[in-house]
Amino acid sequence: MKGMKGTQLYLNDVHRSFDGYKAINGLSLVIAQGEMRAVVGPNGAGKTTMLDIITGKTKPDSGEVFWDGDVDLTRIDEAGSARLGIGRKFQKPTVFETLTVEDNVMLSLAGARGVAAGLFHRTSRAQAARIDELLELVRLAEARRRLAGALSHGQKQWLEIGMLLAQDPQLLLVDEPAAGMTDAETMRTAELLRSLAGKHSVVVIEHDMEFVRALDCKVTVLHRGAVLAEGSLDHISANPEVVEVYLGR
Repeated sequence: MKGMKGTQLYLNDVHRSFDGYKAINGLSLVIAQGEMRAVVGPNGAGKTTMLDIITGKTKPDSGEVFWDGDVDLTRIDEAGSARLGIGRKFQKPTVFETLTVEDNVMLSLAGARGVAAGLFHRTSRAQAARIDELLELVRLAEARRRLAGALSHGQKQWLEIGMLLAQDPQLLLVDEPAAGMTDAETMRTAELLRSLAGKHSVVVIEHDMEFVRALDCKVTVLHRGAVLAEGSLDHISANPEVVEVYLGR
């Protein structure tokens, strides 16, 4: 059976074991086009393995994973998933620290040409306008000439989100963006991600419940490789099982 039309991402009864350990154990998940979704759960719940399966880094043992209705993601590798429009941001920011903020974004726009070609490439008017737009969006316009290595941890996270957006993904997979941020940076990051929903689908893996509340979206709780509960943060917070396995810790 193919994924439902109108859905960006469709996982049905997905399983994946590593040396007998069931990392993903009957996981089913549907993300609508333009939806923002937070995914939470204790360590070992399967959150990272789920992202690995969506991006083609890990193949499931069984189950269905469909993109945009009918594209079978189990047959696609990481490079292929990026070409489809699936963008992934890992927990630790990976920016070119010895280049300026602006050059980092320009390289991401350059994409397939690679670093060397990207640096010597003359930016077109349309590309320059897009760089300006992205730097405004991630609130780094005033820092455009600074070296990326001189940014705060939070600013590096925003820069990497800007670099991801330069590739114009349909889906952003964002892993613990609030980790290590100040309270002010955390709230600004929530605002930024909220502003992206609608134009993009956004899946955020997160531990910080204040950050999840600020995202103001549907929440999926994973436990032992499957969905334990789904709904608003208030709804899942009132679920006794969720409190027992996760929130009560």
